[in-house]
Amino acid sequence: MSLKYCSSFSEAEDNLHDSFIEILSNIDKFKNTGSFEGWMKRITINKAISKFKNSINFEPTENLIYPIQDTDIEIHELDISLDKMLALIQSLPNQYRLVFSLYELDNYSHKEIAEMLQISEGTSKSNLFKAKNILKKQVLEFKSKIVQNGY
Repeated sequence: MSLKYCSSFSEAEDNLHDSFIEILSNIDKFKNTGSFEGWMKRITINKAISKFKNSINFEPTENLIYPIQDTDIEIHELDISLDKMLALIQSLPNQYRLVFSLYELDNYSHKEIAEMLQISEGTSKSNLFKAKNILKKQVLEFKSKIVQNGY
């Protein structure tokens, strides 16, 4: 979970560590009204989001709305390993990575993302659009290098 929201393995380890401290410190607050796994997942995501909100790198982006294009691609169509895809996601700018992971990997709505990140829904959509375009470009560049090197 942390790897999807952090830019490196060590950052993900830190996030996981902080999350488990939070989970263990507040385990008595778990009310059995949902799955324990879901509760832990939510804490882990919130820890990652809080870290970015408190960093100097977290700046709200413009409320530009880009036309939404069909960019759905199945992972098996990419002919790229999951490890490489995760590395590409981790290389995204912080807010793009957060929006991409929340929307595409954890199925949050733009409204929910906007509330979590304190941005507008339009900004969430814009960030997702930009993240997908960056990923698409990176995947094409990666595949081009593979072809050039004869792999």
